[in-house]
Amino acid sequence: MAQERDLDLVVVSPNQAPPVAKILNWGKYKYETEKRAKEAKKKQRIIDIKEVKMRYKIDTHDYDVRLKAAKKFLSQGNKVKVVVMLRGREMQHSHLAIELINKFQAEFEENSVIIEKKPQVEGRNVVMILAPNAK
Repeated sequence: MAQERDLDLVVVSPNQAPPVAKILNWGKYKYETEKRAKEAKKKQRIIDIKEVKMRYKIDTHDYDVRLKAAKKFLSQGNKVKVVVMLRGREMQHSHLAIELINKFQAEFEENSVIIEKKPQVEGRNVVMILAPNAK
């Protein structure tokens, strides 16, 4: 039947019993599936993780700059990894770094961000991950 119509016999679902086959133009079918895949890829949103680094002895202006950057990243739909770096004897004062991160997180409105990872000490850093709210 396919040869009479100058079309192709295409097996659509080979894993079913019995296999499903259609009589259609193979070139047109291939073009349409590629077009659908391309459209789906266009609509896909890639979420990056942006990083904001600081020390626990940060100055107020520098803190405000980091806060503004984090708000910008979150408004663009990206996740933000907040890192407070500790060097040498600063490791003894990791509680100050955790306080700074908690203060940083408190600057955001309650419903605008989600804490994806609570503040934790990882090696010589204190890390927290914030994500934008899905609304």
